Amino acid sequence: MELQKVILYYGFAPVGDPNALKLWQRTLCESLGLKGRIIVSKHGINGTLGGDMSALKKYVKATKEYPGFNRIDFKWSQGTGTDFPRLSVKIRPELVSFGYPDEIKVDENGVVNGGKHLAPYEVNELVKERGEEVVFFDGRNAFEAKIGKFKDAVVPDVATSRDFVAEVESGKYDHLKDKPVVTYCTGGIRCEILSAVMINRGFKEVYQIKGGIVRYGNKYGDKELWEGSLYTFDKRMAVDFTEETKIVGECDKCGSKTKQFYNCGTKTCHELNLLCEPCSKVKENFICHHDASKAHDRELIG
Repeated sequence: MELQKVILYYGFAPVGDPNALKLWQRTLCESLGLKGRIIVSKHGINGTLGGDMSALKKYVKATKEYPGFNRIDFKWSQGTGTDFPRLSVKIRPELVSFGYPDEIKVDENGVVNGGKHLAPYEVNELVKERGEEVVFFDGRNAFEAKIGKFKDAVVPDVATSRDFVAEVESGKYDHLKDKPVVTYCTGGIRCEILSAVMINRGFKEVYQIKGGIVRYGNKYGDKELWEGSLYTFDKRMAVDFTEETKIVGECDKCGSKTKQFYNCGTKTCHELNLLCEPCSKVKENFICHHDASKAHDRELIG
């Protein structure tokens, strides 16, 4: 069996005909035997795919030929061959559902009103230069930070990306408006939008990590500013950057250290339980007590 890989990527560029892009992407993926999820909008493309390494390389080469997508940063990780059950290609008003399609401005070079991109080494340099003045701001759903985050990061109390605008406008973080704020998320796409949201609301010095946690972790593991595991929206649920990764998550039931999420026992519920192995064997721990009115991001987001 050929080596299996997973790619995570996004590209912001004007798309004149999202439907044509959708049809081309579906045909391309089907011809290569790839599975995963792709979102297309007038702002660009966001995807995560799994399959044979040779097929993914062909996909990357073809996608980069689309106008404006030649700068896409494809993040690679180990796959199993069963990471995605099927192929899904959809058109959405936004690549990430913040609920504000006009929040960002996009040209052939990407988002033009977002935060400044920092390479992983530049993140470390900023912290060395500015010290405790630097604030890391988590751009993910709050539950993702349970198993890993940047040291001393601010973790907003949000269940979905749609909660971020109200959270930022709440005034909770106004004391950070004059500080250097480094936003971060899995692969970087949520911070393209979140950083623009913050800048548009008066934050003066906003950064985002180029390539997100994935790129930072691939370079430094958890030897520098990142701690713990990375939550992923596929069957893996959690990945480690090194074999010595520190387990920072705590079991929802007994408080023991763990990094393993489990789906709620009710199929229609999208909540996850963070459980240690012994507690995962107890059927009662999967009885649903979650708020059914809450919608949660279980989408492809980076």
